[in-house]
Amino acid sequence: MPGPDFETVVADYYEPLYRFAISLTHSEADACDLAQQTFYMWAKKGHQLRDFSKVKSWLFTTLYRIFLESRRSATRFPHSELVEADSDLPVILPEAARQLDAHQAVAALGSVDEVYRAPVALFYMEDCSYQEIAEILQVPLGTVKSRMARGLAQLKHIFTAGDHARFQPRGQT
Repeated sequence: MPGPDFETVVADYYEPLYRFAISLTHSEADACDLAQQTFYMWAKKGHQLRDFSKVKSWLFTTLYRIFLESRRSATRFPHSELVEADSDLPVILPEAARQLDAHQAVAALGSVDEVYRAPVALFYMEDCSYQEIAEILQVPLGTVKSRMARGLAQLKHIFTAGDHARFQPRGQT
């Protein structure tokens, strides 16, 4: 039985994959690259998937693996980002102000240790079950539960610390 066609998979999963990628990278460009690379891998290897009910897990797992490989590569070959001028920053319009809480939540999630960030993002942003998260991250179910608890504890600390005006991802200055 043939699986879903490429266009259907992209239409169904681009947005959730992109949101997950944003939660991991905190960069629109990097998130776009991750999503694009994931669909490239689907185009090359998706036909090998025997159980097409697992397309979602396959895509999220592939994206996460690509992300981890990019982190390893960045560690081996570090580079510096260019600093953008203040004049290039977007102006926040009234419509965007309504979404500020969501942006603050995503920014706060970016402050959570990376190992806890992925399960929390998959659960709350992508509506993945604990079992799906375990499959995507390739860790035991108990590990998912403990990482969720620790990630949520870090988020609680971030929000109760009172300084959520400026979130800084851990490990960065």
